[in-house]
Amino acid sequence: VLLNELISIISPLYGGTFIDCTFGQGGYSKKILENKENKIIAIDRDKDVLNSASRFEKQYSNRFKFYNIKFSKLNKIKLKNNDLRGIIFDLGYSINQIKNSKKGLSFNDTGELNMRMGINEFSANDFISTMDENNLSRVFKILGDERYSKKIAREIVKIRKLKTIKTEDLVQIIDSVKKYQKTKIHNSTKIFQALRILVNKEISELINALINSFHLIPVGGVIAVVPFHSLEDKIVKFFFK
Repeated sequence: VLLNELISIISPLYGGTFIDCTFGQGGYSKKILENKENKIIAIDRDKDVLNSASRFEKQYSNRFKFYNIKFSKLNKIKLKNNDLRGIIFDLGYSINQIKNSKKGLSFNDTGELNMRMGINEFSANDFISTMDENNLSRVFKILGDERYSKKIAREIVKIRKLKTIKTEDLVQIIDSVKKYQKTKIHNSTKIFQALRILVNKEISELINALINSFHLIPVGGVIAVVPFHSLEDKIVKFFFK
């Protein structure tokens, strides 16, 4: 996302080390490594990217190093030199993650509610199955800005007494509550966003990552962030101000 714009901001033409905090399939890293003077330290919490990372390590030899950790832990990385020029974040999920039905990130999926992007303590199913109605509603309202959070939470509690709520069941519950609403976005978008943010602790992860980035980056270096949703956008803008 915004590859050319981000590259123009971090100026990799002059050589140096860059930390790609959301490696994914390596789009940013590959572009930066086109300059043979550049090195990449890549981070991703998702184990599914290990094959791509392994190919990069073979292709770029001593210019690429990968860590399967959360990006909030980037301060744990030991930098061998002091030529760090940029730290980049492309937030949200990748196309490969949303296509992976086992992750359950899409409301078009079927099966168990998951939404774990890697190194998680619980899944969306754990939350939906055990949390009380009040806290369900609060999460949907605060993290998803869902207008019908209370009604949806009430229906979830009612239905889960009868069966385990799967992805398709949650979509049906949301549709039943919002059946007369005509909006440009899918009825389930806000609820799924709230669950994903909660399961992956996206807000605290981002805040800690930005703080640690500030302590790592030298004077003249760049921290570049591509936010995914409005909550992230507000946090990033507040941090930079």
